[in-house]
Amino acid sequence: MKTIILGDNAVVLPTLPDAFARVIYIDPPFNTGRRQKRDRMRVTAAEGAGDRGGFGGRRYDASKVASGSFGDEFDDFEAFLLPRVESALRCLTPDGSLFVHLDYREVHHIKVALDRLLGRGCFQNEIIWAYDYGGRPRDRWPAKHDTILWYTMNPDGYVFNYDEIDRIPYMAPALVSPEKAERGKTPTDVWWHTIVATGGHEKTGYPTQKPLGIMNRLIKVHSTPGDVILDFFAGSGTTGDAAARHGRGFVLVDDNIEAVTIAAARLAAHGPVCVGFSPPT
Repeated sequence: MKTIILGDNAVVLPTLPDAFARVIYIDPPFNTGRRQKRDRMRVTAAEGAGDRGGFGGRRYDASKVASGSFGDEFDDFEAFLLPRVESALRCLTPDGSLFVHLDYREVHHIKVALDRLLGRGCFQNEIIWAYDYGGRPRDRWPAKHDTILWYTMNPDGYVFNYDEIDRIPYMAPALVSPEKAERGKTPTDVWWHTIVATGGHEKTGYPTQKPLGIMNRLIKVHSTPGDVILDFFAGSGTTGDAAARHGRGFVLVDDNIEAVTIAAARLAAHGPVCVGFSPPT
């Protein structure tokens, strides 16, 4: 199953099958109170003088490329998000996992609401994605992390493929055996990973795009090849990209035509079925 759907997830979710997804991952709006938009710069070799200098005396022309955008302001964020999560739960397998990716603005309120919805016993981890990028205000500690809340449908039976965890280097490799140092250690619930670089090969131009490294880890550990991953705030399709890379299917839902168009182009090699829009040619 490899499907991209253009539509309001509140309308689409009730039409999806029962128990088809091993994992639900969502990266909903963060309720920042502003429109999310991130333009890019396109740099090309200049025929003449050019407006920018480069290595070896080369000259380049730079132009702004508009990105996709979406509104990110809610009077009652919990009332917006929780009914959608509740509607999606029947799509999970009995041993499935739910991941809700937020930042400091709403995560504490949504954690309490999810505890009420699923039961506190179904909560497994608060994963902190930490990064170090962007401005640093002078009147508070810079906010440089997001939170991913992990819940399971059954606290006594869920997928966790320990052997699929990617290893990271020891900070003091001389203090462990050479074998351990070579193998590395498993990460904790704090994941250090850079954001998607402005000029990086992953960059699609869609705002709030999340890095493949985060999704690769999550999908490999919490699902198995042949499983399906559901993301109903799909954005530029990073969840689908990671799923396809690791032999999983995906169902991506978003109501932004720019987002699903980017996702369809990004995943074209995997032959997704596009519902509600025509994929780019």
